[in-house]
Amino acid sequence: MSIYVANLSEKVQEDDLKKIFSEYGSVTKVRLPTCRQSGKSRGFAFVEMETDAEEAAAIHSLLGTEYMGRNLRVNKAITKVNKSSSSNL
Repeated sequence: MSIYVANLSEKVQEDDLKKIFSEYGSVTKVRLPTCRQSGKSRGFAFVEMETDAEEAAAIHSLLGTEYMGRNLRVNKAITKVNKSSSSNL
C-alpha cells in the first residue's frame, strides 16, 4: 500500500512522516526524494502502510491538514507504467 504526500516543507524529514502516519497504522516504509544537485527535499514523499484500511484512514484524515505551514495533499500513489512494454502491444 503506497500513499503519495505532496506540498511538503523542505524541513520535513522521514521520521516526521513516519510519526504522523503511524497514528493511522503500521508504516512499513517512507521515501522522501531529494534534488540531486542541492540535496534538498523535492516537496513530496511516498509512505507505505501495512493494509488498505490503514492507508484509507490516513488519506481521509490527513488530506488538507496543515503541517509545518503547508496544507498536505495526500492521495493513493499511482503505480508507474513501463512505457517500453506497453508500446509493444
